[in-house]
Amino acid sequence: MTHNAIRLETNVGPNGKLEVTVPLAPGTPVEVLVLASNRDEFGDLVDATRSSTDFWDNPWDDEDWNHA
Repeated sequence: MTHNAIRLETNVGPNGKLEVTVPLAPGTPVEVLVLASNRDEFGDLVDATRSSTDFWDNPWDDEDWNHA
């Protein structure tokens, strides 16, 4: 089964209700996937700065890069 994506943005209404208008014929079967927007666009970058870099400190990596 192939899928064609249509990207729409809307806000959740009262009681979690969503209303969107799609360019599809009535009765067309669809699959709905809801992704909540993350307003903090740089959150993943901040998390990366807090992560450990110990995995780079190993003799195999040093050997590969020092003799490249």
